[in-house]
Amino acid sequence: MLLHFSKMHGIGNDFMVIDGINQTVYLNKAQISRLSHRNFGIGFDQLLIIEPPQHPDTDFHFKIFNADGSESGHCGNGARCVAKYVRQRGLSWKKSIRLSTSTTTIEAQLEDNGLVTINMGIPRFEPEQIPLRFAQTLTSYSLEAEGIRYQAGALSMGNPHCVIKVEDVEKTDVRKIGFAMSQHSYFPEQANVGFMQIIDRENIKLRVFERGVGETLACGTGACAALVVSRLQNLTEKRVKVALPGGSLWIEWGGTSVTDKDIVSMTGPAKWVYEGQIEL
Repeated sequence: MLLHFSKMHGIGNDFMVIDGINQTVYLNKAQISRLSHRNFGIGFDQLLIIEPPQHPDTDFHFKIFNADGSESGHCGNGARCVAKYVRQRGLSWKKSIRLSTSTTTIEAQLEDNGLVTINMGIPRFEPEQIPLRFAQTLTSYSLEAEGIRYQAGALSMGNPHCVIKVEDVEKTDVRKIGFAMSQHSYFPEQANVGFMQIIDRENIKLRVFERGVGETLACGTGACAALVVSRLQNLTEKRVKVALPGGSLWIEWGGTSVTDKDIVSMTGPAKWVYEGQIEL
């Protein structure tokens, strides 16, 4: 089987993108894991497979697989790359593209300046929707990892997120604490763990440990989760620049409480790296 693919990234969060409309794609978990290897495969944080729409009000469906082969329900950086991909490959000439994943529907707007704005949907705070093993919805949860108790925000942006405020992200052991918190028994489907440093009311620094991947250079849904948690704690304005190791995203959310139903939007770049083919 000869598989055609493209390599793309959103501020360093890198993807193997496959057109599943014009070619038949069958990949199992072991194959995905091998392809993700940065020495013996293509190398990526996530694999994105673009498919025909599953609903009449959407333009495309795409599947998201982590480097270990597990499936994810949402990926903001990936959604920007999918929107740029379908436009550049001539699969759609629309500037506003509706995408669906296994858990959500996303509106992507291709801006004239080359950036892509994504409607990331409404944050979900109810524990059963994150999912989180907790009896009630709170703005902050007391969770222990590596013998230390942390106050963490928890929500779903189509995938589960845990956000911890820290004084200095550069001095935080993201790998150790992130792994422990991601695997915490309170998160039955594991969680992406964000470490958030508040610079001022319009700027955040963030590092993210992603479930099934490890620390990545960027995480779009993680940036959204960080802004939402910062808003719940009255630490930022509604539009914030989130600086990640790979670059910056602009996130906006007008809510201030777990009962608000405001939509999160994210604006950032999507870059094409190369095209290739590999025999499976």
